[in-house]
Amino acid sequence: MPELKREEIVTDEQNSSLHKSAKQQIRPWLTPMFVGIGLGMAIALGGLGVLTQFPARQQKAIADKVPPKANPVMTVTVATVEAARVSRTFKTTGTIAARDLIPVLPQANGLQVKIIPEDIREGTYIKKGQVLAILDDSMLQAQMSGARAEVESKLADVGSRQASMVSQQATVESYQAIVRQKKADLAQAKAKLEEAQKNYLRYRKLAIAGAISLQELDTRAYTVKTAIEGVRVAEENIRSSQANVSSAKADTGSAEANIYKAKADVRSSVAKAIQLQTQLKQTVVRAPISGILAEKLARVGDVTGIPPQTQVGTVIGGTQKLFSIIRDGRLELQAEVPEIQLPQVEIGAFVQISSDIDNRVQLQGRVREIQPLVNDKRREATVKIDLPLTNLVRPGMFARAAITTNTAIAMVVPQKAVQPQADGSAMIFTLSGDDLVRSQKIEVGEPINSELVEIKNGLQLGDRVIVDGAGYLKDGDRVRVIAGDRG
Repeated sequence: MPELKREEIVTDEQNSSLHKSAKQQIRPWLTPMFVGIGLGMAIALGGLGVLTQFPARQQKAIADKVPPKANPVMTVTVATVEAARVSRTFKTTGTIAARDLIPVLPQANGLQVKIIPEDIREGTYIKKGQVLAILDDSMLQAQMSGARAEVESKLADVGSRQASMVSQQATVESYQAIVRQKKADLAQAKAKLEEAQKNYLRYRKLAIAGAISLQELDTRAYTVKTAIEGVRVAEENIRSSQANVSSAKADTGSAEANIYKAKADVRSSVAKAIQLQTQLKQTVVRAPISGILAEKLARVGDVTGIPPQTQVGTVIGGTQKLFSIIRDGRLELQAEVPEIQLPQVEIGAFVQISSDIDNRVQLQGRVREIQPLVNDKRREATVKIDLPLTNLVRPGMFARAAITTNTAIAMVVPQKAVQPQADGSAMIFTLSGDDLVRSQKIEVGEPINSELVEIKNGLQLGDRVIVDGAGYLKDGDRVRVIAGDRG
């Protein structure tokens, strides 16, 4: 617009000159000036062209001085600074160990390891009852055959002794019958004696009266003596028969005792056979529990109960250990916690476990037990932390632990938004307006999970931060925001 005003000013000047020229034509003596006036007009018209070109050049110069709006550097996504519950932790280290390591011992010693199945390898999952090894049972089989033959022999002996006892019982009954007969004879003899005594008394009265002779009386007296002897003999026979009964009963008792002994021998032989049968079953070494096979110490050709020189340390209670199994594959982290930090540890607290050599190890465990004793040299106590089932860690591995002590509300952003700096600090890019990027120094706190991180200082709730593409920006860049804005 200023250029147009200048053009209007020049035109007014030209019109003024023309009016002056017209007035001069009225005067005759000014005629010679017409030539000069014409020349002046030509010059004026030339100047007017120059003046009309000047504003255009001036506009172009002014336009060149205004910088054009910059194009976006790249396309990015943004997220809003939010509030979240953050766990406060302290870090420590420890060793991965089996929560419950079960040794597998041979139940039969002195036997050679004959077979170990090919699928029995360290690190494999073993089911309860699965065959781990088979021992040579040839010696036990021979002993079993002998035990069976001995049982049969003892059973035959029992039968023989039972038959002898039946015979002895028949003898006892026979002697008891004789005793009964002898008692009957005694009763008969006593009856004869009583009759003879009565006859003697009657004849004695007759002899005194003179009715019979003395010789007849002597005959009756002899009959009495004979009857008395008959009673004595009968009583003696009874005693003899009773003695025979007692002897036969004693023999029967002895035969019965022999039967008991023979039966005891049978039971002993059967017990021996059962023991051998059990030992035969024990030649098949089976897994007592399900879990991961941690150690395979047995080799084909080893003799149970006699560990090789390289396995002296595997003897438990005088018995060689063949295998060891981690019950149900459960592992724990045995973390060493300084004495001064023990009060911060609670049973059931969450623990984040990681590894320096394997970034895949990102496990969450729980504190199960705090050992009651503190090491008097290191002033540390062992805290046992249950781990989830995983094949990423094994017993003996070193691991790091972050034990949760409490929780609080804090600002969080995506970890991808945080840009670590060479001096150890951290920086983040925030979105100012719709497309302008500003860098901001921040103080990073605890990681929340694999995606979010705590921001202690440098941001405010609601700030928008660059997530995808943040690593390629610099302060003052303009960007284009696409879907993905969490705000």
